[in-house]
Amino acid sequence: MNRWLSAVFAAGVLLYLPTVRYDFVQDDRAIIVNNPAAHSVGAALRAFDEPYWPRPAEAGLYRPVTILSLAVDWSLSGGRAGWFHLVNALWHALVGVLLVLVLSRWLPPAGALLAGFVFVVHPVHVEGVANIVSRNELLATAAMLAAVLAARRRWWVAALACALVAMLSKERGVITAAAILCDDWLRPDGVKPYPRAFLAALAGVTIGYFLVWLRIGHAAVADVAAPFLGAGLGGRLAMALPAALRSVELLIWPASLSADYSPQVIPYRTTLSPAAVVGAVLVVGIATLAVALRRRAPAVGFAAALAALAYLPTSNLLFASGIVLAERDLYLPIVLPAAVVGAAVSWALARWEARRVLLAATVAVVALAGRSLTRLPAWADNRAFLLTLLLEHPESYRGQQSAAAVYAGMGRVNDARAAYARADSLFSRDPHLKAGFALFLLGHGDMARAESLARASRQLLPREPVALRVQYVLAVARGDSSRAAALADTARRWFPGEASP
Repeated sequence: MNRWLSAVFAAGVLLYLPTVRYDFVQDDRAIIVNNPAAHSVGAALRAFDEPYWPRPAEAGLYRPVTILSLAVDWSLSGGRAGWFHLVNALWHALVGVLLVLVLSRWLPPAGALLAGFVFVVHPVHVEGVANIVSRNELLATAAMLAAVLAARRRWWVAALACALVAMLSKERGVITAAAILCDDWLRPDGVKPYPRAFLAALAGVTIGYFLVWLRIGHAAVADVAAPFLGAGLGGRLAMALPAALRSVELLIWPASLSADYSPQVIPYRTTLSPAAVVGAVLVVGIATLAVALRRRAPAVGFAAALAALAYLPTSNLLFASGIVLAERDLYLPIVLPAAVVGAAVSWALARWEARRVLLAATVAVVALAGRSLTRLPAWADNRAFLLTLLLEHPESYRGQQSAAAVYAGMGRVNDARAAYARADSLFSRDPHLKAGFALFLLGHGDMARAESLARASRQLLPREPVALRVQYVLAVARGDSSRAAALADTARRWFPGEASP
């Protein structure tokens, strides 16, 4: 068994070894390169009570263990991106091994190992591993599975410590207590339930973390994805349920991947659609699966429960979050298809010729690994990221918005204006897009259009800071001192930590 565990680990590392040549991409710049807290262990420890997103960003969140991990990497590597990518691959491979150990309670060795192989090579994981800042997902998942294993061995202090590390790595770690409870609920006959004192301590750690998060990371509550701004329950579910359908499709058939699932990659809807109905059926079905398979296939039941719990916080089903859908948020839910494959192989081995069953499973694993390898180059650097997004999903308004910003930086004014206009035509309800477009036009003398866009931006989101700044500059340019003073006072009241516009 140990030899095969090593094989799972090696598969996870070797698949992502090409990323050691890759650069920092997208949010890596803000969270790692331009963040002093991620440049030394001492700075990370001093920032332990600071939000995840460095100020003046207002995105909040609280992930100090992730920042500490990145700081260790920076100290060891001198800030070389390749080292960060290698460490991500190592963490991912470790998660695969831990998953095998967790599923071994219910699956025979061959089934558990194949589940591990499926997990480490699944193409949806590319964003979660090749994008360095997704380290938070890797750490949280590793610590969560380690907490489950520690609880099984009655290592109560270790289980509590791992649960806390999971929460401090990413907010999704808050489901660790539920994962342990689910594992206890599915325990085999003859295994003693976990003592109430441990469960009470676990609840206390979770509640304590939640209170700290509210004090430090609470700003994230106000970070709502543009399609959900001003939407009621029906409008929110009109987008959230089709996104749930797309998530299940990605778990089962990850042929079409994307770095962005905002409108119109997932069509913008405000009313019920067939996709929403199917999505609702799948949401209920996966939750039911966890209960229905308690005795017949506990590994699949556990995986279904874990997948549902992991998806829920950013699903937009209960409340609006900052994204519609992201592949990195499907990192843990991949346990479900992995467990299904492991259970299916275990069932088939008991009935059919082992060589044919294992050959079919191997072909499936190799196909998944091949798709992952073809997806990796999309995360090589910012240029590859944007070009891939525009080529594969020109309907992504955020892709067009990013292209506009690049054109503007290159001084290609007409191309930038056209890209901004395309983005706004694809989805006209993003206040940040309108504000950025307004600022661009202001810089090129189109004051009338800039004013119109800034006004439309603040109608969607009154506290949009860039739109507020544009309005202030326009007021000053027109000599409207009273309006400029009023806008400056508003900015100071809403954003006291920043300079006036």
